[in-house]
Order: sequence, then structure tokens, then C-alpha cells
Amino acid sequence: MEQEVDSILLAAHELKAPLAVLRQLALGFDVDTAENAHIRSEMISVSERAIKQVNDLTKIARLEDGLFTMEPVSVRAVCDDVTRELSYLFRYNQRDLHVKYKNRAKLVTANREMLHSVIYNFLLNAMHYSGVDTRSELTVSETKGKIKVSIRDFGPALPMDVWRELQRGWINKPTSIAMRPGSSGLGLYIASKFSRYMHANVGAVRHRDGTSFFVELPVSTQARLFI
Repeated sequence: MEQEVDSILLAAHELKAPLAVLRQLALGFDVDTAENAHIRSEMISVSERAIKQVNDLTKIARLEDGLFTMEPVSVRAVCDDVTRELSYLFRYNQRDLHVKYKNRAKLVTANREMLHSVIYNFLLNAMHYSGVDTRSELTVSETKGKIKVSIRDFGPALPMDVWRELQRGWINKPTSIAMRPGSSGLGLYIASKFSRYMHANVGAVRHRDGTSFFVELPVSTQARLFI
């Protein structure tokens, strides 16, 4: 296991360096035309998303060290942060995102950075599979002492083998997803590993016209102190 962790850390380090260089080159890109400005913006956006995944892989390699704090986290604030971060990508791809907050309890027990990554990866997948005539939906609801964050898309059906792995509660390894070539199997892997660390339930619902990915977290017992 230690050798596997070292391999992940080495790979993450090797990937992060050229990505950081690409980002710096993009920042220095000539923006004398609108087209160049758009190209620079895309280069920065792609490199930053890739760096984020590399950083998440580094965290996964350190999960057994127990270094990541669990604390009361405002789930709406995290969702707001993620939607702001991805708003440009939705606008650029002419995708619509609808957000609904139906939860009364405001706080969950989680690690804020990990919860951010889980929602980020689910929402990024949804963006790929919501067309001009459909929309992505982010819904936060509450039932039986848990808060559920659900991200709905309207893309191709999720393959049964991936669905079964999510029903079990985690994905063993990054994998390409048949029928969803733009989907990030790595993103789902990261989301499932972080959810498991946070003792959160993660899963997916297969619809006739798409998929809902969700994570369920316990309501924080400290929530009453903030009312």
C-alpha cells in the first residue's frame, strides 16, 4: 500500500509541474484580439481544472494519514462556491444550471475541501451532458437527519457496472465510462474516495433520460448552536 501511495504522489508531482507551466504560459499569452483572449481563457481554465484533479489525487494518497479535519460545514455555501467557480464554463458551453435549496438544516459534518471536490466533479460531469434544450439541476434536500446534494443531468444512461459500484458506495479505480466519452471517470473516483472518507453515502440514480449523482451527509449535531 505504501508503494502505491508513493507512486500516486510521484505521478501527481510529475503532472502538476507541466500543468503549472502551461497556466503561466497562458497568462502571458498575447490578447490583442478577442479570439486570442478567448484562447487564453480556455487554456487557463483547462489547466486549472487539471491541477485541481492532481491536487485531489495527492489528497487521496494521504487519506490514511487522517490529516483532513471533519467539522460543521455550510452545505449551501459550498454549493454556491462551486456554482460560481463553474459558472463561466456553463455560460461558455451555453448550458443552463438550476439550483434548488430545500433543506432546513444548514450544516453537515464534512471536510469542506473534500465536499467542494465531490460537488465540483458531479457538476462538471452534468455540464457535459446537458444540452441547449436541457439543463443541469443541483438540488439540496433533507430527510431523516441527512442532507442530500443531488446533481441531475440529461445525458446517456450510466452503464450498469458503474452504477453498481456507486450503489456499493465507492469506485475502486478511475475508469473510462462507456456511452459517456466526455465524462470524467477520474472525477467520479475522486468523489467516491472523498465521500467514503467523510462517511457519506454516495450513489447514482439512472433515469430514462439521464442520471442523478448524489452524496448524503449527516446533519451536524452542532447545527443548533448556529440557529
